[in-house]
Amino acid sequence: SNPLHREVHQDMEQPLCHYFIASSHNTYLSGDQLLSQSRADMYARVLQAGCRCVEVDCWDGPDGEPVVHHGYTLTSKILFRDVAETINKYAFIKNEFPVILSIENHCSIQQQKKMAQYLKEIFGDKLDLSSVSTGDPRQLPSPQDLKGKILVKV
Repeated sequence: SNPLHREVHQDMEQPLCHYFIASSHNTYLSGDQLLSQSRADMYARVLQAGCRCVEVDCWDGPDGEPVVHHGYTLTSKILFRDVAETINKYAFIKNEFPVILSIENHCSIQQQKKMAQYLKEIFGDKLDLSSVSTGDPRQLPSPQDLKGKILVKV
């Protein structure tokens, strides 16, 4: 592949909302959205391909452990913790710009607390905990400001 294709050719100092962001829908699925396998390694694949926003559909799982799958279907379930660990490992290998976790949350408060615990434990300092007021989008940080950071959108 051409190394020039990996270079940034635009100003990355504008507010985040000024950019188109490569996003993945149902990231965890290896095939169709009714019957296919959910796999944590799908996150590794899309992050290394340049995706910067990944979807995580979270549901209450057994033993108090939140799981990721496509709700009300026959797709298999994977542990939220495994998904977070995979994202942590692969988020910034080929690209330093921020990664957005688009969390579709169907969990009880108890399992949401477990998810928050895993996010803090697994991502550590990479997790961006600064709150953004929804008032003025021009005040959003830039991709440059957020290099190496994981953002959570719920």
